[in-house]
Amino acid sequence: MRRWSLFLLVLLAACGEPRRETPEVATFSIVARDSVTGDMGVAVQSKVFGAGVIVPYVRADVGALATQALANPRYGPDGLEMLDDGLAADDVVALLTDADKGRDRRQLGLVDSRGRAAAFTGERTLAWAGHHTGDGYCCQGNILAGPKVVAAMAKAYEKTKGDLAERLVAAMRAGQKAGGDRRGRQSAALLVARRHGGYRGLNDRYIDIRVDDHKKPIEELARLLKLRRGFLPEPAIPRQVEGVGRETRRWDPAAPSPRALWERWKRLRLERDYAAILALCSRDYREKHDVAALKKTDAEHARAQHAAENAVYIGTKIEGDKAKLYFDDPRKDEPVRVLFVKEGGAWRIVP
Repeated sequence: MRRWSLFLLVLLAACGEPRRETPEVATFSIVARDSVTGDMGVAVQSKVFGAGVIVPYVRADVGALATQALANPRYGPDGLEMLDDGLAADDVVALLTDADKGRDRRQLGLVDSRGRAAAFTGERTLAWAGHHTGDGYCCQGNILAGPKVVAAMAKAYEKTKGDLAERLVAAMRAGQKAGGDRRGRQSAALLVARRHGGYRGLNDRYIDIRVDDHKKPIEELARLLKLRRGFLPEPAIPRQVEGVGRETRRWDPAAPSPRALWERWKRLRLERDYAAILALCSRDYREKHDVAALKKTDAEHARAQHAAENAVYIGTKIEGDKAKLYFDDPRKDEPVRVLFVKEGGAWRIVP
């Protein structure tokens, strides 16, 4: 008997604590884009610890996304990459969920850089679960007091004045007042990205506030937002260029877009493949420069490359056989412009 008792003690010690099941991120959130500033943001509250590290994903001038319920964290980075490649919100939601065998227990909301919103609520997401999409935003939630929660959030967001962060917090307050998460409340988060909106303008993390464990997390979030306003100077609203549109980064050897050509040029610069760089340039430039000339001016090109790596893509303006790519660099008073011409049906860079 003592031998079996000893065996059981050894077995229990080897097994350790029983494995805990991954909790459902029963939550409500809002994802939105500000049409005036271009800010992209997500606000969330949940009855789990630290929802802010699970739910929100944002990239300036690209999109904002919330993944929740039995959250799939790959939706965040993968979805933002798809949006940055020029895919629309609806297409990204379809691609993410179609490829996910666990989609029936997922919930997802996102908005793209043009303010197009899309959402998904899986059939097995715990009731009440659903979403509401509007102009430049979407609200979604699961294990809620009812559809009145997302309806109240949408109404508050549309009627509230102020910047994106204030409108997001107002929507969350309205959702909580309408019943919120049926199980209670514990954590909240607010994440807003603005081009060059971070510390000293050196990144895009404009507002990043988390309340991981609190009796009234939304009210604590609002208090911290007010402190954030007083701690750092308000960044400038990003410069815009009229008539530009965002285009894909994908490199299509048969018919590359100006932006894809630029991305290819940057990679070749890092590799110092001067012959390949020349092949991407206009005919006039190739007639005046060769590989040796490019090598001699390497320092100048390195400065240009540094500027390109630190600038943020705004968009492209195409007018017939000419195109202009615009980037925003905090060190410049005006957006940086790169010119392209179409020769023989293919785009070429004009250095």
